Amino acid sequence: MFKALRRLSFVALALLPAVAAHAADDTPEQRAQAAVRVLNEIEQAPDKSIPTDLLRNARAIAVIPDVLKVGFVFGGRRGEGLVSVKNPDGTWSNPSFISFGGGSVGFQIGVSKTDVVLVFRTQRGVDSIVNGKFTVGADASAAAGPVGRTASAATDQQLKAEIYSYSRARGLFAGVALDGSVIKIDYDANAQVYGQGITPRRIFEGGVSKVPAAVVRFRDALEEYTSR
Repeated sequence: MFKALRRLSFVALALLPAVAAHAADDTPEQRAQAAVRVLNEIEQAPDKSIPTDLLRNARAIAVIPDVLKVGFVFGGRRGEGLVSVKNPDGTWSNPSFISFGGGSVGFQIGVSKTDVVLVFRTQRGVDSIVNGKFTVGADASAAAGPVGRTASAATDQQLKAEIYSYSRARGLFAGVALDGSVIKIDYDANAQVYGQGITPRRIFEGGVSKVPAAVVRFRDALEEYTSR
């Protein structure tokens, strides 16, 4: 029985790269548009948004729309999105494109898509992103994020986690534990948007020009929702 389950899990996971490759057909501009849509829909949901004080004090925010999760006992997730960091003057940087993935073990079956948002509260997480690769829960402590207009409803009463993670599926939005998920800089997408050889640090520090309107709108959406 166990061998059969394991065989089925391998089949399910084998589908993950193929379906993810279909998602990768989206242009960077389309990915930016999807990320803006996720921000708008989450923040416009009454009493189910990310707490304003968490957003206001964030050091970086990553949005990964349509994360594909495939599982049969053993599971995996894969998605692509954007991350921006907060500048010293409180404004938001141009975003770097990222990929997002991870595995899980436990009772699970099927294929689903969720939107994922990560709120980084410390510089340590930002530094790891700049270096090109980041593992949630390993490079910085992580917890399922509180939902509501303020962070007072947090289960982590003292808000000690360095990262708060959220997911939304079928209209439901809630904090979610994503320890072990890996974020990597998508250098290919960055090259399409900003030019060959552009580093994440240069993007974050404003050393790029001719940024597409769809990418600018992502930065503008962060400005709007974190200045409330």
